[in-house]
Amino acid sequence: MILVGLTGGIGSGKTTVAKLFLNLGIPVFFADQEAKWLMQNSLSLKAEIINAFGEMSYLNGSLNRTYLAHIVFNDKTRLNELNQIVHPVVKAHFKTWLLKQKSDYIIYENAIIFEGNSASDFDLIICVTDELESRIDRVVKRDHTTRQQVIKRIENQMDDAQKIKKSDFVVKNDSKINLKKAVLKIHNEILRHFIK
Repeated sequence: MILVGLTGGIGSGKTTVAKLFLNLGIPVFFADQEAKWLMQNSLSLKAEIINAFGEMSYLNGSLNRTYLAHIVFNDKTRLNELNQIVHPVVKAHFKTWLLKQKSDYIIYENAIIFEGNSASDFDLIICVTDELESRIDRVVKRDHTTRQQVIKRIENQMDDAQKIKKSDFVVKNDSKINLKKAVLKIHNEILRHFIK
């Protein structure tokens, strides 16, 4: 089975692209969604987060995202610390999920494949890109946040030019029709050239 990493900066449209692969019958592991679920439901992970970031990390048993985001997106060291706590748990969860898949290839969607030094875990990498302003607008609307907060999050990620150099395929997110065509083209190339 071919493991395909799907990455791109925050607000680039990774999830939209991932869903297009899902529509083609390709299993997709949404790492960010799984991380959020695990941070909320894994007792051992909760305990580690509270130990590292304090009791305020959870309010009435629920993950206090605003509190954590304020800490980690203002301090790269704290962001790395959170990633080092959460990523191994997500990775283990992914391995369990992978055992249940029967497809020729799967998609692992994650914004920080390169930043997390996990690119070598994948056979191929797809990078989704979009104009900076479009990305900022998309995240402001989606997360009900401020432009400044989105820019801080973008600054914690590798820039698109570097990601593109390290990727096998690039999807330019400029319209829904082009996205569908781009995804279908990549899907067919993977099946034609990489599936034995």
